[in-house]
Amino acid sequence: MKVIVDTKETGQKEGLEALMGEKVLLLCMNYFYAGELVGVNDTQIKLKNAFVVYETGEFTAKKWANAEQLPSEFTYVYVDKIEAYCASVK
Repeated sequence: MKVIVDTKETGQKEGLEALMGEKVLLLCMNYFYAGELVGVNDTQIKLKNAFVVYETGEFTAKKWANAEQLPSEFTYVYVDKIEAYCASVK
């Protein structure tokens, strides 16, 4: 098997840390969560004004097809439950 090995440090943050302060969509094992990423550590992340997204609809749409805002200002999600994530404009 061939693999790419890069030993250079870019100095740029990557992953969840690079998305701090941005709206994100987390695709987790059981639910999708959307909100502003305001905290990251080794075990969990902190979302501000988060939603549970039950149905996304088209990703190009201006809002989620079916989402409910969670009742507290902050929501915590365990990192090991996240399967994928990305910045979100919604």
